[in-house]
Amino acid sequence: MKEEDIKKNVREGYAKIAIKGKSCCSPVTSCCGSEGRAVEISKKIGYGNDEIESVPEGANLGLGCGNPVALASLKTGEVVLDLGSGAGFDCFLAANKVGAEGKVIGVDMTPEMIEKARENARKGGYENVEFRLGEIENLPAADNSVDAVISNCVINLSPDKKRVFNEAFRVLRPGGRLMVSDIVLYKELPDVIRNSVESYIGCLSGAIKKDEYIQSIKSAGFKDVRVMDETKYPIEFMVNDPTAQAIIENFNIPREELKSIADSVVSIKVQGMK
Repeated sequence: MKEEDIKKNVREGYAKIAIKGKSCCSPVTSCCGSEGRAVEISKKIGYGNDEIESVPEGANLGLGCGNPVALASLKTGEVVLDLGSGAGFDCFLAANKVGAEGKVIGVDMTPEMIEKARENARKGGYENVEFRLGEIENLPAADNSVDAVISNCVINLSPDKKRVFNEAFRVLRPGGRLMVSDIVLYKELPDVIRNSVESYIGCLSGAIKKDEYIQSIKSAGFKDVRVMDETKYPIEFMVNDPTAQAIIENFNIPREELKSIADSVVSIKVQGMK
């Protein structure tokens, strides 16, 4: 798929999720996309009950693959930028850490998500959080203006990850840090999955090999780049299930090959310093 087609498909898919408050990238069945499912996923990928309960209702859509805020070592008074902020879940957690003296900026390319996040901020009384419409490849933020850049299962959706990391480096102040949770691969995916719209919206198709991902961060200028955590990530968690449904129902991949694909999908938490 062409870069603009990818962005268009991802934007449209997440717009539907924002409007309905659940995944609609595949037929909604059983509990998929429910608030309970979002909480279940969030607990399994590293969020505590206190974190989940501290944010406004509707902020947690269960779209992440890790908890970057827990490892970002945020301090009172800092400025934080969240790449692909969605309905604001990680932004609100970060806002609680940096306090009234700090500031959190969420950037998302989907107008419906921005609207939902702003509504959540109003509901929760978050005056230190701002949501900006924009692309993570062209961040609406000034050079050397933030202390920490965080992101949760979003950079894998970008067709130009190198540019994303270059932009993150640009906006960080000297001494600032990058902390992201994301999906990477141990081996390349079959073409039929890599080229599917459903898989892209589900964060799988856009994922690249781990070594390539790490090298992109280093090439942007980041130092002391370290993988802080690495775990196998069940495909069925991705965007509340559409990827698993698409693979199983549409691609007719043999069970053994499906297991091999699942074993190659990894959730990592990566840190880098400017």
